[in-house]
Amino acid sequence: MRILALVPGGIGDQILFFPTLATLKQAYPNAEIDVLVEPRSKSAYRVCPSVHDVLLFDYKDRNSLADYLNLLGIIRDREYDAALALGQRLAVGVLLWLNGIPKRVGYHSDKSWFLTDTVPLKPEQYAALMYHDLVQGFGLQTPCPPLSVAVPKTDIDWAEAEQQRLDLKGSGYIIIHGGSSQLALTKGINKIYPVQQWLNVVHDIQAKQPNVPIVLLQGPDDGQWVQDMIKGAGDLRVATPPDIGKLAAMIAGANLMLCTDSAPMHLSVAVGTYTIALFGPTNAAKLLPQSDQAIAIQSPSEAIADIAPVTILETMWNA
Repeated sequence: MRILALVPGGIGDQILFFPTLATLKQAYPNAEIDVLVEPRSKSAYRVCPSVHDVLLFDYKDRNSLADYLNLLGIIRDREYDAALALGQRLAVGVLLWLNGIPKRVGYHSDKSWFLTDTVPLKPEQYAALMYHDLVQGFGLQTPCPPLSVAVPKTDIDWAEAEQQRLDLKGSGYIIIHGGSSQLALTKGINKIYPVQQWLNVVHDIQAKQPNVPIVLLQGPDDGQWVQDMIKGAGDLRVATPPDIGKLAAMIAGANLMLCTDSAPMHLSVAVGTYTIALFGPTNAAKLLPQSDQAIAIQSPSEAIADIAPVTILETMWNA
């Protein structure tokens, strides 16, 4: 059996889809499950054992007829038995129908004419649960498993070497990820907590727990944020994991993750690190599970800057 999952979105969306893939793999252990994702999200599947192959398609691009015909050929050559789609575009249903895929699963809408099995879309719930509802189209009523990742041994080894390089001994460490993707900023979604407010949090931690190292996670778009943080506080360590597996391994070694809504937040949940996440324009209830290990601080407004540092500190010290 061959199954294709069409999963638009960034790395965070892919991680939230992992439980759905895990359930399908458990139900069909001999199936080959492929995913069709945007190029920016391919790296997520380094830590997902359920997927056989990763195909690329830029859902957000202004694709020409030639692009769709090329994709049509790629899918047809693989002769899939079933497909499931997160998106609700009519073109996606038509594409799967034209390929002759017998079972086509997606959310029910006024554009789902070309799907064979539809499930209700319940966007008010945690996104991983919403995605997992799609397995009902396969007749599966399995509860949604928690987020999890499979980190390669080489990435665990890298993290251990990085911890030695940063002199993170015995007492563990706190990780802070305060950046945001450039794409989010382009869309006008500001999820970056102000540096001065982060520094207020850092100074309090350093005063109360001077022996606990603080590590800043630096991603591709976080250079300026890291520089500003280092200027404002002494004795901050910086880790720059080169891929998602090493990032997950580095987060897994921490005692606490302080972050904003981001892909590293989902990784922190997946590896079981205690997580305190800040939310401004996005809804925490849709992006964090109900868990004692994952605590959301939602801004009283849509501005993440309206979260007071004292709120973060009270949440942390009372945990």
